[in-house]
Amino acid sequence: MTSIGIIGSAGRMGVALAAAISEAGQRSCGIDKGGNVVRLASDADVLVDFSSPAALEATLDACVAARTPIVIGTTGLEERHHYLIDDAARDIAVLQTGNTSLGVTLLAHLVREAAARLDSEWDIEILEMHHGRKIDAPSGTALLLGQAAAEGRAIDLATCSERGRDGLTGARGHGKIGFASLRGGTVAGDHDVIFAGPEEMITLSHRAENRMIFARGAVRAALWLIGQKPDRYTMPQVLGLSSAQ
Repeated sequence: MTSIGIIGSAGRMGVALAAAISEAGQRSCGIDKGGNVVRLASDADVLVDFSSPAALEATLDACVAARTPIVIGTTGLEERHHYLIDDAARDIAVLQTGNTSLGVTLLAHLVREAAARLDSEWDIEILEMHHGRKIDAPSGTALLLGQAAAEGRAIDLATCSERGRDGLTGARGHGKIGFASLRGGTVAGDHDVIFAGPEEMITLSHRAENRMIFARGAVRAALWLIGQKPDRYTMPQVLGLSSAQ
């Protein structure tokens, strides 16, 4: 039986993860804010972290010291966090993603394929909606889908995206990837990737009905990650969609 450690075990995702781990016939252990992450990393076979960017550095240090692989589903990460992840991945297996849903993972693959085959006359817009308590926007999933579209177009998302349109913004930038964020209610996560072409439109969508889909995907990723060599991994690799993306 595999022991999967949960960072933030009393939170909404932590509770869902514990249920998914039990459902998979594995054992869970966990900590919350102020808990001993060093001990958890030593006791568990793999960690799963959906907590906060502020806690990530200490968690990575503990995992490296214990040689424990980790799945990171925390959103709102900044550039410096990715440097920390890259550094840790020299010593341990790390899987970082903006969304652990298996359905979203496949959606990103389809978005990349569509973007590669439809030229820049097809505008790309990404619309996401989440519950009113979500603190970051666009969502990690929206950014993941935007990155997939950018890779399909062979462009840089950081310099080719549009967000927060308001007032007299001028015409839409040619070849840009647009983002829009909605917040309200108890929505677990809705995402639409719209390809708007001359006189026709394609929409690729995903609806999350319950956060258990993220928990189950994270557990599958965690079990897959055990035994992998030190490196940085992604969800498409878990599904066998790609060895590099």
